Amino acid sequence: MCLLLIPPPLLLLLLLSASHPVRCSHSCPPLCACYERADLVDCRARGFEHVPLGLPHGTLLLELGGNNLTEISSQVFTGLWSLKVLVMSSSQIQVIQPQAFLSLSFMEKLDLSWNQLTLLPVDFSTSLSALRELRLDHNNLCYLSGHSLAYLDNMEKLDLSYNQLVSVGPGVFRGLSRLRQLHLHHNRLSGLQRGSLDMLPGLEVLQLSYNNISQIDSDALAPLYSLAVLALEGNNLQHLKFKTFLSLHTTATHIQLSGNPWSCDCELHRVFSKILYVRHLHIDDYRNVTCQEPPQLAGASLAWVDSRLCMAETVTVLVITVTVLVSVVAAVVMAERNRKSHREKNWDTESQTQTQSPPS
Repeated sequence: MCLLLIPPPLLLLLLLSASHPVRCSHSCPPLCACYERADLVDCRARGFEHVPLGLPHGTLLLELGGNNLTEISSQVFTGLWSLKVLVMSSSQIQVIQPQAFLSLSFMEKLDLSWNQLTLLPVDFSTSLSALRELRLDHNNLCYLSGHSLAYLDNMEKLDLSYNQLVSVGPGVFRGLSRLRQLHLHHNRLSGLQRGSLDMLPGLEVLQLSYNNISQIDSDALAPLYSLAVLALEGNNLQHLKFKTFLSLHTTATHIQLSGNPWSCDCELHRVFSKILYVRHLHIDDYRNVTCQEPPQLAGASLAWVDSRLCMAETVTVLVITVTVLVSVVAAVVMAERNRKSHREKNWDTESQTQTQSPPS
């Protein structure tokens, strides 16, 4: 039998019991393979349209991937108090009913990747307080409610990549105080709002690449005291504010910013120069940051043209300054000439008047 891919600790248990599978016994659902010593139940790709009945109550790992479940019914896992890992990837799941995971209060990993979910029930996390890893990547999620994730106090890794999320509202991740990795790449996010990343003091990896992000609020990243990796490549960023990254009070943060349509001007050069001089901020792909605007710099590396950007601006300022000075000097000279000319006329007039006056 081909064994499923599982976490290392449980893989070890499986290897210890691989020679003792129990098929179709009174304690194992038909079509599934149960491994008694590992407390593992393998029901992968068996064509199940519903979660099978008769699952052993002592199951630690349940593999249900590759089926046609469509819907996860309420309380369908009742009695599986010992379950640690539940895998339901690639199972055509469209709907999760309320209280679907009731009684799974000791589960540590839940894999719902590669399904067709568009929403999570409001009580999704109510019974999942021990969960450490949640995979929801490759679904069709377009909205996240703060209530859906409110009870994931022990969550360390959350994967929401390859969905249809347009925004992440303030407070959505507020209950995930122990979260270390947040994967939001390949969504449709247009910006990062202030408050959307609050209460994530332990977050180390924030993956936001390949969205449509064009704006980041100045204080949006401020709550991330432990952030080590910030991936923003492949978005729609044209400009940046230095204050946005200066608000990161971390030991060291590595940032990826390539693949954005940067509008290269002297101000952008100044922002990148300031970031590069901040000791704890590192732009790993600075050499790959390229300009899209202005047209004459399209495709050019910002690192190659950065000094020229401000040089051109400086020349322009100098030309304008010189022009203004010349105009002022010319105006002063003209005014002085007019003043002298006026004085000469007045002098001539007085002289003529004195000449024409009869002697007394």
